[in-house]
Amino acid sequence: MCELAQVSRASFYRGWEQRAPCEAEAALRDVVQRTALQHRGYGYRRIAALLERDGFGAGQEKVRRILKADNLLAIRRRKFIPTTDSDHPFRVYPNLAESLALSDIDQLWVADITYIRLRQEFVFLAVVLDAYSRKVIGWHLGRKLDAGLPMAALEAAIASRHPRPGLVHHSDRGCQYASNEYVKRLEGCGAHLSMSRPARPWENGKCESFIKTLKQEEIDARRYGSFAELQQHVQEFLDQIYNHVRLHSALGYHSPMEFEESVRKPGAKWLPATLSFLRHEEIYPDV
Repeated sequence: MCELAQVSRASFYRGWEQRAPCEAEAALRDVVQRTALQHRGYGYRRIAALLERDGFGAGQEKVRRILKADNLLAIRRRKFIPTTDSDHPFRVYPNLAESLALSDIDQLWVADITYIRLRQEFVFLAVVLDAYSRKVIGWHLGRKLDAGLPMAALEAAIASRHPRPGLVHHSDRGCQYASNEYVKRLEGCGAHLSMSRPARPWENGKCESFIKTLKQEEIDARRYGSFAELQQHVQEFLDQIYNHVRLHSALGYHSPMEFEESVRKPGAKWLPATLSFLRHEEIYPDV
């Protein structure tokens, strides 16, 4: 080929070594840009995991440099508005979730409520997640912040999962979750109640993390004109993207559905979660 083109072999190889990395870099940059625009809320770690799935051997730092150079790094907005009313006469329950060692789905459910602002009104979203797989198993969107809102989400979760006695349900100490109606429904399923301590939102961190993801990747990315439009897009995000497609670093960069399919063992017996307390040497490692 070099003889026909009247080019020396040394010149050919020297030119190839200079061109090949540029073409590879351009291809990688194109894939990174398209992935970042398709998944607006993904950081460089998740984008690197997606590229690895597609056969691109790009490290996290390299992906981060490309995103930074193209001004495509995800922007995080942090804003906290309390919606929990824990000043009520109902019974509160101790935090059991922090001492559970999970090994299967439907051992621990976590629940929470958040608000969503539309153009002319505020609406509220109640969700129930499986803490082991992070899958949304029940949710409900409503205009009133009453006990009926989380109750509808709980009924959806019960209908889809059919929990067995021994399940632990964790939430904050809000009056909606401590109400007699909600507690009796859980006790009727044989579930144990668990609640976070006051002013400690991190004790329900898995649900808080989901709400952050929902708002960053769906709610804040659109302008909703009506309640019906919001409900349609939330349902599409949860059913088509979050549960089936979105990667979770805590799940080894798998989606909740992929993770549940990988841990399910045909014929395996379901057991409640076990309690795991810190031992003396774990609390005081220097002693």
